[in-house]
Amino acid sequence: MKDQSITVLIKCEDQKGLVAKITNFFFNEGFNILSCQQHVNKLENKYFMRIHVKAEEVAISRSALELKFDNLAHELEIDWSINYERTKKKVAIMVSHTSHCLYDLLERHREGGLDCSIEMVISNHDKLRAISEMFGIPYYHLPVDKLHKEEQEKQVMSLLDEQQIDLIIMARYMQILTADFVGTYPERIINIHHSFLPAFQGANPYQRAYERGVKLIGATAHYATIDLDEGPIIEQGVERVTHESTTKTLKQIGADIERLVLAKAVKWHLQNQIIVSDNRAIVFPEAGE
Repeated sequence: MKDQSITVLIKCEDQKGLVAKITNFFFNEGFNILSCQQHVNKLENKYFMRIHVKAEEVAISRSALELKFDNLAHELEIDWSINYERTKKKVAIMVSHTSHCLYDLLERHREGGLDCSIEMVISNHDKLRAISEMFGIPYYHLPVDKLHKEEQEKQVMSLLDEQQIDLIIMARYMQILTADFVGTYPERIINIHHSFLPAFQGANPYQRAYERGVKLIGATAHYATIDLDEGPIIEQGVERVTHESTTKTLKQIGADIERLVLAKAVKWHLQNQIIVSDNRAIVFPEAGE
């Protein structure tokens, strides 16, 4: 594990001595602590920590480290996960007709803005194949209809499992996932919703926003759950508009917001900055922000 950075995410009931015991563990094992971020929810008496450490001259295997830390976790009654910087997360992007989020993610990835390995693009249409192939990403066209929805989802899940996908991005994939699909990948599916949730849920929100004469439009990135559009919110963005805005201009503005909001959510997930507690996402800022 020499010269490797790791990030540990922790959540538990708040109690005295947590910081000292956890940081002392890594100090005693010879790790250099690069950052330690904390949040306490006093209303629910819950504690959250993101600790980023580096193994410079540490001669310990991953399995040995995890076993030792698990002993401490059992003593403190904490839930935890450990993430190794050298292990890139494998990503699959799911799309339908709309290209702006797909293109933005692939471009950011090519420029080094998303530290992951994009293994595939999956779509229920063949319309966006050229974009995927332009970036050298395998494209899988798996049509879906009401009579064969479960069969199509099994094909998708087979692809995801074969490639050991860590994160699924719904980049305007305009299909409602079944409870079985979502339940198989908890906290591993990020969806971009083209409105500032919980307002204007469902189809064609911009038309309804236009009809209501809204003054703010936005987008929401969240983890998908079995409750449609009600999963833990990771990031949201809004922009002020006026009565002069048309449905077309609202869509254009909304597309820009969607790109940015989705990219932020994906980046934070890849950098292990998110802890989900019940139906809330605690997002730690990137060190230095």
